[in-house]
Amino acid sequence: MQADPQQLLEAAQAVMGRAYAPYSQFRVGAAILGASGAIHVGANAENAAYPQSQCAEASAIGAMVAAGETRIAAVAVVADRVEHCPPCGGCRQRLAEFAGPDTPVYLGRPGSEPLVVTLGELLPLAFDSGALGR
Repeated sequence: MQADPQQLLEAAQAVMGRAYAPYSQFRVGAAILGASGAIHVGANAENAAYPQSQCAEASAIGAMVAAGETRIAAVAVVADRVEHCPPCGGCRQRLAEFAGPDTPVYLGRPGSEPLVVTLGELLPLAFDSGALGR
């Protein structure tokens, strides 16, 4: 499945506008291209009890799973206050559950050339099912 980086960045940008970030004012949107070709989006949702907040990537993964998919073909992440917003460490691990090390991750803004990295570059030596003897 070939990803259209601009389409994913546009979807991430659109959902970023619906982020719930009253505490940090740091809005993030993520778009995941599922193996079926469908795009699943998520925005960060903060909580006054900070550990209970949810990142955009985790929200998008939840939407993907709810739609019946379990494989990620590509990811895009957009934030309103930085040009390139890589996923946090926890989200890198979450993405690794559903994507391979060669999965492209697009960071940037629609209309500009994104920074393209692989999930393996973001999370070398990922903890995966192989570590559990599977």
